[in-house]
Amino acid sequence: MEQKKENKMGVMPVKKLIVTMSLPMMISMLVQALYNIVDSYFVGQFDSQYGVAALTIAFPLQNLMIAFGSGTGVGINALLSRSLGEKKFDKSDAAANNGIILTVVNYVIFLTLGIFMVRPYILSQATQEMTIHYTEQYLGIVMCLSFGLFCQMTFERLLQATGRTNLSMVSQMTGAVVNIVMDYMLIFGHGPFPELGVAGAAYATVIGQSCAALVGLTLNLKFNHDIHISIRRILKPRAEVIKQIYFVGIPTIAMMSVGSVMTFLMDLILGRIGGEDAISVFGIYFKLQSFFFMPIFGLNNGIIPVLAYNYGARKKARIDQAFKFALSLAFCIMCVGTITFWSIPEQLMRIFNTSDEVTAMGIVALRIISVHFPLAAIGIVLGSIYQAFSESIYALIISLCRQLVVLIPVAYILSLFGNVNDVWFCFIVAEVVSVTLSVIFFRHIYSRKIKPLEMGQNQ
Repeated sequence: MEQKKENKMGVMPVKKLIVTMSLPMMISMLVQALYNIVDSYFVGQFDSQYGVAALTIAFPLQNLMIAFGSGTGVGINALLSRSLGEKKFDKSDAAANNGIILTVVNYVIFLTLGIFMVRPYILSQATQEMTIHYTEQYLGIVMCLSFGLFCQMTFERLLQATGRTNLSMVSQMTGAVVNIVMDYMLIFGHGPFPELGVAGAAYATVIGQSCAALVGLTLNLKFNHDIHISIRRILKPRAEVIKQIYFVGIPTIAMMSVGSVMTFLMDLILGRIGGEDAISVFGIYFKLQSFFFMPIFGLNNGIIPVLAYNYGARKKARIDQAFKFALSLAFCIMCVGTITFWSIPEQLMRIFNTSDEVTAMGIVALRIISVHFPLAAIGIVLGSIYQAFSESIYALIISLCRQLVVLIPVAYILSLFGNVNDVWFCFIVAEVVSVTLSVIFFRHIYSRKIKPLEMGQNQ
């Protein structure tokens, strides 16, 4: 059998490797964040009173879909990258092909939820008739036509796991650009399209996801020579491989799903004290913060296969160097985010055509919440260690403590004072607890898994 060359993740200088692996994903994540803002901007221009609230209410279920797709992808990514580092090429192929099977399963789950669960979910939060109508339109479309979303995430993870993050960027940017263009065309009815309003935003989303999925599949088949995708392999699932994928994937899915539960409960708390204006502010904050958080997640996605590969190859020095560089970079980016939110909060709110009341509430919210950004950077990068070394249970514990055990109870207690501006401090309290736990768990994993690699490491 022909000997395969060492993958670049084991030989390229670490800082250059992190930049080349992460930069394409950070750029594509920035484009995705821009799309999220443009999406809400167009909806806000169409109907700022009810449209933005509808997208905010829809967000937890959208995030739940992303949790299942991305969590499965993390499991595929970790197993595939580690298998390549260990030179177990049959196992890396099995991870890729079994991952595609799981993609179909995820779609069937959310197709079912989209048919039966959308309306009861909306009625638990919304009271205004137009908000209910818009949200039902939007969620029905993005959930029942979500096959492109799940395929896009899987195919991009396969490219990332083998170090081809520049190709992953091509796929993701294709989807984001198509989304933005189709938003303008479908929401307002330009060109040959009728004016579809909020439903147009949903159709633009699924069209963009489907285009990205098609591009991702093509790039894997044509350029990803480290794995071999075939119908024969896809139709022969291997239980032990699926088990290993979900050993990492299920804690990650649960961790990300906690975010959906958190946003749902926050909507309930904010709606009780500040009405749908407060819900809109919360939704706008999530859109704006993504412009800084998404690049950090891109960095995280870039470092996970590097850490997993070099752990499989027992190269401790490269693991240490990669982790320290990523931590410094993430911290600097988040400091810029805090400065931005403090400097121009009114201008950021006005992007969404908000009323004076919503803008005033949003200025206070952006300044208070953004204080926790640098701490969040530390927690996100520490999380990459848990995922790369198949210890995602720690990330799940931290996420549960941060978003449910701490954030929601603190938010509820603060809401009892009757001032919606007090509620925003819950994010700072929760992040302090989260980072404290992250450091404790990191030190445990480092001493148990990384330190032993010093013996006989190959640099």
